[in-house]
This record gives sequence, structure tokens and C-alpha cells, in this order.
Amino acid sequence: MYRYDDIDQRIVAERVEQFRDQTRRFLAGQLAEDDFRPLRLQNGLYVQKHAPMLRVAVPYGMLSSAQVRMFAHIARKYDRGYGHFSTRQNIQFNWPKLAEVPDILADLAKVEMHAIQTSGNCIRNITTDHLAGVAPDEIVNPLVWTEVLRQWSTFHPEFAFLPRKFKIAVSGATQDRAAIKLHDIGLQAVRNEQGDVGFAVLVGGGMGRTPIIGQVIREFLPWQHLLTYLEAVLRVYNRYGRRDNLYKARIKILVKERTLPMYRDEVEAEWASLVDGPGTLTKEIVDGIASRFTQPAYRALPKRDSELKTYLDADGAFARWHGRNVHAHKVPGYAAVTLSLKRPGVPPGDATTEQLEAIAELVDRYSFGELRVTHEQNLILPDVEQRELHALWREAKALGLATPNIGLITNIIACPGGDFCSLANAVSIPVALAIDERFQNLDYVHDIGELDLNISGCMNSCGHHHIGHIGILGVDKGGEEWYQISIGGSQGYAASLGKVIGPSFARADVPDVVEKLITYYLEHRDAPEERFIDVVQRLGIEPFKRHIYGDSDKKQTHRARQLAAA
Repeated sequence: MYRYDDIDQRIVAERVEQFRDQTRRFLAGQLAEDDFRPLRLQNGLYVQKHAPMLRVAVPYGMLSSAQVRMFAHIARKYDRGYGHFSTRQNIQFNWPKLAEVPDILADLAKVEMHAIQTSGNCIRNITTDHLAGVAPDEIVNPLVWTEVLRQWSTFHPEFAFLPRKFKIAVSGATQDRAAIKLHDIGLQAVRNEQGDVGFAVLVGGGMGRTPIIGQVIREFLPWQHLLTYLEAVLRVYNRYGRRDNLYKARIKILVKERTLPMYRDEVEAEWASLVDGPGTLTKEIVDGIASRFTQPAYRALPKRDSELKTYLDADGAFARWHGRNVHAHKVPGYAAVTLSLKRPGVPPGDATTEQLEAIAELVDRYSFGELRVTHEQNLILPDVEQRELHALWREAKALGLATPNIGLITNIIACPGGDFCSLANAVSIPVALAIDERFQNLDYVHDIGELDLNISGCMNSCGHHHIGHIGILGVDKGGEEWYQISIGGSQGYAASLGKVIGPSFARADVPDVVEKLITYYLEHRDAPEERFIDVVQRLGIEPFKRHIYGDSDKKQTHRARQLAAA
């Protein structure tokens, strides 16, 4: 865990008092709505369909047990008994009262937390791999670098009012678990032939209305120049990014219109005035930040616990959970464990007050007091001794946190959708629950194998539908909720964007469509280990499309239903 120093704590405390005064003046009619809006947004406060929504920053997805207990306290005292973990590794509270938000922020400050820059046209929460620091395939530990970026970007005066929101993701491993190609800036840690650490820099990625895969703008950037080069990237964007059109304001549009070579040339020219300047990182600076991270007191353990095999052989349910929810660890004798927030009948990513309190206890007993939030809206205990896995599983199962579905179709990613969000065209949660209910046979789900199913309630793509193996997008047609289905999306270093299979569907039809897609896949895979995404890439979307829509008469009937709804 990163621990605040005096400067960190003072910044957060002063921001709380500043926002308390701003809120007081707004409620007293002394501050206009248009003036208050940017102030509340940069403190993570939205006005949603039914109530304000507060988005709390979880930098690089890392939490202490004390912070998890604070979430439970906030959910109980200020909300309706739960919090919602998002695909940005943050937590959201959907029902706070505006007048009480400064009190919530003051409580968060007590445990080294805040909601700064979780909204607004600024650099948002820096994200990374949820297995950072423990993954066996790690090139470098990205946590220190994400903290460097957090400190640099927080309250950066030049980038407080960008043309649009700006997101940065960092990967330090050979496998990309941070979706760096779908961010405004993606950073991949690399080593050159001499073994020096640096970063491959990607720009112009993103989802939303115009999904684009990010492109490499620099193959190797020495770590010393990380901040000055990113500053150059952002300066060019800040200078030329559109401010007259909300839908064309992201850096991905600017890079596409100017072309990557031209954008690269402009960045290099800007960087020439910054390189080796005051923003250059030194070993002393990086080591100083690294020293603020606490380190687990790992024990010397055998690579494989002898009792674990006995439990795996004797208990099929435990073995199934172990196969899906337990992950390899770089330290012998340890494992990382996913606590699934995808229990049947529960909105994806939601955790109750009671669960949060119980999770904090598990974190203290099993994982050195540390927890991670994943992009898939689950939680991870990163440092569990293998000999404790069976005991942890029993406790997690009793809490409804041991669904063995990580990487499977019922590990659904979904935004809050039209039930909460005023931007949404359609609901997401009821669709997710209906699909989940359709696939409750665990044997069938495991036979289907690896499959990412993502749902967004609007084109903003908070549910990352573009990179789902099956993606579902809520659309509005004449005031009615319809759903567009895409297939073939994926994240990672070989990221791809899903392609829409055809006209949209009524809400009640969506589970049937998903089931038909799965049926076609199962009938046409060459072997049990061939994944859904592999079959889509091999066959293309046309065979799936024909299977769903059938002959031309059925297509015409489907189209007629759409037109009638419109």
C-alpha cells in the first residue's frame, strides 16, 4: 500500500474544506449552477437520474482494509447500504445527499482517500493491472510508476480543463490486463537490449461513440523522461483538441484527423523544449515514492502446498473455484484470489455494507491488509498463502463472494445504466440479470469456456461493450429501449473492437440472442479449448449473423418490429 506523506494529507484535507465552502455557497444560492458544476465534477460528484452520485478514487485499484471499512461506513451512514465498483477501479455511491457530500469526503480523508479528478475534463484516475506487483509475468512493478503519474497529474494547472476527459493506463507485464490500447494514453513497460527500463507509449485509444485502438507513438521512452514526454502529448492535445464539439473532443479524434505521423512530429517538437528540464525524473525521486509503499512480510514457503492437492482432489466445488478464481503469484507458496461480485440476482459490481465489512476482515486475515479492484468489477486478495485457500473459499462462499465464474459468461461487466444514469438510453442491470439467470447451469457455463460479455447503457461505453467477446449496447428508438449486439471484441495486446451483427433487439429478446450465439459457437468450435472469440475470428461474423436473423423473411419481420417501435 502507498502511504500518504504530510503533503498528500494536507492537499486532501484542504480540498475537503474548499469543497465544503463551495457546497455551502451553492445551497445558499450564492453560487450559480453553472459555476458549481465544474467544481463538483472535479470532486467526483455527478447529478444522476434520482440523486447525486459520488465517485471515489481508488488509485491503481489498491485498497487497505481500513479503506474498505470506510466504504462500509459511508454506505451505511450516507447511502442505501451498498457501493458499486466500476470498470475504472473506482467505487460509486448512488444515493448521497448533496449537503452531506463534504462530510463523506472528510471521512474519506481520514483513511487517505478522496474523489479528486474522478470526473471533469481533466486527467482521471490512473489505472493499472489488478495483479500489479504479484504477477509472475511482470517485467516491472507498475505501481510506483502509476503513483508517479498520480502525483504529477493531480491538480496539474495546465491540464485541469482539457478539451475532454483524459485516461491513462499502465501495464508492467507481458500480458495486458489494463486495456492500455483503449486509453487516451497507454503505457507498456519494456526493457531495451541493455536491460534499461522504459515505456512504449500509445496514444489515441478509447471506446465511446467512436471506438479506436491506440497506436504506438514511441517504441521506447526512457523512464527518466516519462513525465516530460506525457506533458508534450497533453500539450499538443490541449492546444489543438476540439472544444466546439463534445463528440469530437477526445484525443483519439485529434490523432485520427491529424494522422499519427503528424501528431508524433508535433509531440516531438514540443518535447524538445521539455526534455532534460525540471520535469525529468531521477532515481532519488522514484525511490522516494517507492519507499512510501508498504511491503508484505512474505514467509518462505514451498512452491506448492502439500495440503492443497488433498483439498482439490476431495472437493469438486473447491477445485472448480480454484480453477477459475485463484491466480498464480510470483512468490512461492502464495496465490492471488478473486472475490466475485457477480453472485446470481445481484447487479454486477455491487457490494453491501455487510459484505464490505466482512471483506475487510478477510483482507486482514489472509492478505496483509490489502485488496485490489479489477476492471471486471470484482475484488482481489493479492497475497494469500496457498495453505489458506480452502479456508478462505469457505468463508467467501458463505458471504456470496465465491461464484466460480471468472473469465466465464456470467462474469458480466455492466454499467449502472438507465436505472441510475441520466445519460443512459437503456437499462443495463436487468439485462445482465436476465442473461445471468439463463446461464445458471455451472457445468454448461464451464463447457462454454472463456467468454467476456459486456453491457453498456449508452455510447459512453462505461460497460466496455466494444471489447466484449459479446457486447451489448442500449440504444433508444422512438423512446423505446433496444439493444445492439456486437461480437468479436477483445482486450489485451491484440485488442480488437466488436462488430455489430445487425439490427437491434427488444430487451426481452436479448437472452435468446445470446443463447443462440453460444449455441452456434458450441456447434462450430473445433475443440473444447477453442474459445468463442477464436471461432468468431476464424469464421467472421456473417455465419453468426445468419444464425441469428435467419432467412430474408425473418430479417424483414425483425426490421418491421424495429420500425414499429420507432
